[in-house]
Amino acid sequence: MSDERELLLRTAEMAADFLETLDERPIWPPASVDELRAVLGGPLPEVPSEPREVVEVLADAAERGVVGIPSGRYFGFVIGGALPAALAADWLTSTWDQNAGLVVGGPSAAVVEEVAGEWLKDLLGIPSSASFSFVTGCQMAGVTCLAAARHAVLARVGWDVELDGLAGSPQITVVTGGKRHVTIDRALRLLGLGSGPTVRVDVDTQGRMRVDALETALGESEGPTIVCGQAGEVNTGAFDSIAEIATLSRDAGAWLHIDGAIGLWAAASPRLRHLTTGIERADSWATDAHKWLNVPYDSGLAFVAHADAHRAAMRLTADYLVTDPNAVRDEMDWTPEFSRRARGFAVYAALRSLGREGVAELVERSCARATQFAAAIEQFPGCEVLNDVVINQVLFRFGDDETTDAMLASVQASGEAWMGGTMWDGRAAIRLSVSNWRTTERDIARTVAAFEDALAG
Repeated sequence: MSDERELLLRTAEMAADFLETLDERPIWPPASVDELRAVLGGPLPEVPSEPREVVEVLADAAERGVVGIPSGRYFGFVIGGALPAALAADWLTSTWDQNAGLVVGGPSAAVVEEVAGEWLKDLLGIPSSASFSFVTGCQMAGVTCLAAARHAVLARVGWDVELDGLAGSPQITVVTGGKRHVTIDRALRLLGLGSGPTVRVDVDTQGRMRVDALETALGESEGPTIVCGQAGEVNTGAFDSIAEIATLSRDAGAWLHIDGAIGLWAAASPRLRHLTTGIERADSWATDAHKWLNVPYDSGLAFVAHADAHRAAMRLTADYLVTDPNAVRDEMDWTPEFSRRARGFAVYAALRSLGREGVAELVERSCARATQFAAAIEQFPGCEVLNDVVINQVLFRFGDDETTDAMLASVQASGEAWMGGTMWDGRAAIRLSVSNWRTTERDIARTVAAFEDALAG
């Protein structure tokens, strides 16, 4: 056996040991940041070390600070786990080490992206004519989509933003809901549009954009306009009224972008698809694969209804960039990156392993587990579930802020489960997100019991 094969087999063994002991491990790791610095830090070694020794030392030291994100009892930040097929494909992605920027850098990587992109459009109810790109996450998916939007709305008034920049250009009005995700603000900053001038319209008690408020805002807007709607508010999971927003946006000549980091996947479920009614009428869509599709980090997806605007905003050329005359698309023409990881392999593997029915079942099962948790937790004295549990999000609190924070800290410290805190309408709350394929009814029951123990303590 070669040294390289032995190293890889040993690494696979350590990885399998980690996954097989997830159920017994505390979700939050025992080591402090200072302790991790002590075991992982120190001066740069002067001499080489054997690869096996390096990996074993790293695994032993780092595992003390590894959060149990792949566990069925990790409910923080809408983070999914990694499906077995997706995890294995991700290992192969690193092994093959393809540069998925040009077809000539990896023909299989390019074709897999083409296939997976078409599958995703079909699955999510996005027009087949839309363009797409695989990016790091919904942050960069939003940047990509809004760059295409910026190009399109300025081109309509005769301004070439890629050539002439924004200085002196017509002002773009961006309209969002008051509960938009903060990645929208950063995307606008990165694109030179700024988050300050954004028109933030009122929302209802669940965080949905009020249609009447949007109508007023669009009536007052002059010139190029972009509307950012939301499929799945990050705390409540609520969906904007996409069909009505699409009508208003189209009537106003505005570009409609949908931030669907969580909720766009509801379109894959026959039972939940009604939440995304009208989604096909948007101009762009952003979502994450490392959330509900359960592929390893990092994996975001951008879709644009107007391929010409998408490509105009992203494409660059250089004499040294060799192209394949038989290529349908070079990936770098559609993303902000030149060199990039071949993210399509893991997405392809996830979709092929689940199929249409499996994706729907994964989404629906997550929502059922969220409903199970909400029904149990609201029976506890002083507990209030704050949202309509429409998908996988449960937002709740206990009495006053001090009690809410204490309950959350107790459950986190127990190691039984982990979810994060948030603020809702100026008060402390707890946000639980069920996004992992591993989460079972027993995982929910264990989490509920951890809150029961916290109350008793």
